[in-house]
Order: sequence, then structure tokens, then C-alpha cells
Amino acid sequence: MNPLVSLIVPCYNQGKYLFDSLESVSNQTFANWECLIIDDGSIDNTREIAKIFTDRDSRFNYFFKENGGVSSARNFGLKNAKGDYIQFLDCDDVLDSRKLELSLNYLELSKNNDNVKIVISNFRMFTDNINDSSPPFCVLNHSYFNLEGFLYEWNISFSLQMQCGFFEASLFRTIQFPENLTAQEDWIVWVSLFKTGCEAIFINETLAYYRINPNSRMSTLGIDDNKIKVLESFKDILTYDEYYNFTSNLISRLYKTNEEIQTRLKLLRKSNSYQTVLMIKKILRKIKLLGISVSFFKVILHFKAK
Repeated sequence: MNPLVSLIVPCYNQGKYLFDSLESVSNQTFANWECLIIDDGSIDNTREIAKIFTDRDSRFNYFFKENGGVSSARNFGLKNAKGDYIQFLDCDDVLDSRKLELSLNYLELSKNNDNVKIVISNFRMFTDNINDSSPPFCVLNHSYFNLEGFLYEWNISFSLQMQCGFFEASLFRTIQFPENLTAQEDWIVWVSLFKTGCEAIFINETLAYYRINPNSRMSTLGIDDNKIKVLESFKDILTYDEYYNFTSNLISRLYKTNEEIQTRLKLLRKSNSYQTVLMIKKILRKIKLLGISVSFFKVILHFKAK
């Protein structure tokens, strides 16, 4: 078995990390791959870093497009990919050298089950050096990797980076990343994939490394603005009953969370420290020193900030 694997690397102004990401592609033990570097309108040194790799290895291909967001870049990559399998890689993250080989080996072992079209591996987190990595921010479990798991456990029990997956390319003939979202687009795609009825294998080994990057879009963008759009996307994907059950579950979770916050707030108000602060505040107000105290603390904080 010697299929072609297409690695899709969307890039936007993360040139200082791109070399490490592409080097992890070069180091793959499975050799029959193509790497599509999709420059999504970067204005840093992304092009120069990409050229280092395209000049030394014809398996790397560089594409430049106007900025349209990570979903647009991934869809561009899917449109131009020639492989039998797809591996995504964000431009600041890194793959283990065995990622492609082991994924293909596990698929070969499951060839008697035509529904198995995805291999999911575990991951670790790092800042600068993968040899100094930390455990993942969630514990992955094979029981999550189905339609119900991605609908009801996502962002509660787990969430999953796209580079943890290894996909049969045929899955993306009808599935694309939603370009109207700036966050949670992965969630929509995972649900869409499992809505097809496909199954996944789980390799409980660290084959992907997620960089803790303060400049990444996930560190600078919240998901609040996307919540309504996410719900709209699910409405187009799910059946009426699936969507009803999903939204009912979501409302129930939000209600439970609100109750927990209210309970914690009540406990806080009953605490000795809170009551002490209230008492001090009343005393200061009574002797007309509250305004002066507030101004004094503001001055202290101002100088502390400097």
C-alpha cells in the first residue's frame, strides 16, 4: 500500500513558527506525500520560509491567496489536494515523524470495515520545544468519537484539533469548512464527518503537538460571536430530531451552569471575607472616608501599573 497523502498547512503571519511545522513534515517516515502550503495573505516572512522547503523538496507546493480566514485556506487546500488521504497541520504546530505511517498502518489493520475512514491520535502541548511538552488540555477517549460524542461532549469533556485527525479524502467531496465562522469551525466539520456514518480509530499515542501560542487566533478570538452562527450551521446539518435534542441539551447545560454560578455567588456573599469587606465599606462610608479610600487605592494601582 503506497497511497498519496496530502498535508494541508494554512498560514497567516506565523512565519516564525512555520519552519518547525514544515520540518516535521519533511521528517515523516512515510514518504509518499505532498504538502500544500496555503499562504492566506501573510505580510510577514511566510513566503520566504515556504521557499526554503519548495526549493529543496518538490513535494512541497506553495500557494498564495487573498486573506479569507483559516476555513477558506483549508478549503483552498482541499480543492487542490491530489491525495487519497488528508492530514491537516496548523502552521504553528508540529507532527510526530510517525504520524502518517502509523495512521496508514491502523487503517490497513481495519480494512475489513469499510466504515473506518478516520484515524485520531492523541496530542501534547508545547511552547517552544516539543521535548519539553505538557499533557493535553483534555483526556481523549475513543467513546467520544462518534456523532453523539461530538454533539454533546464537545467543549465539556473534550475538544479536538484537526491535526489529530487523519482522513480519507473522499469524505471532503461534500464537506467543507464553514467560512462564515472565526472559531468553532472544526466542531462543525467533525460533526459533519460523523454525520456521514463513518467510524474512527483512536491511537492513544502522541502524534501531534499543539503550540501554546499567545498570538494564535484561538488566543485572540472568543467563541461568543460565533455561537449563533454555529447553531445555524448545525440546523443545516442535523435532522429535526437531532437538532431538537442538541439544542435542548445545550439549553439544559446553560441553565445548569447559571444555577451553579448563582450558588457560588450566594456562598461568596456568606463568606467571612466578603462580610468583612462589607463591614469595612460601611464604616468608611459612615465616617465619610470611602471616597478618599477609593481614590487612594486608584493612585496606588496607577503607580503599580507603571
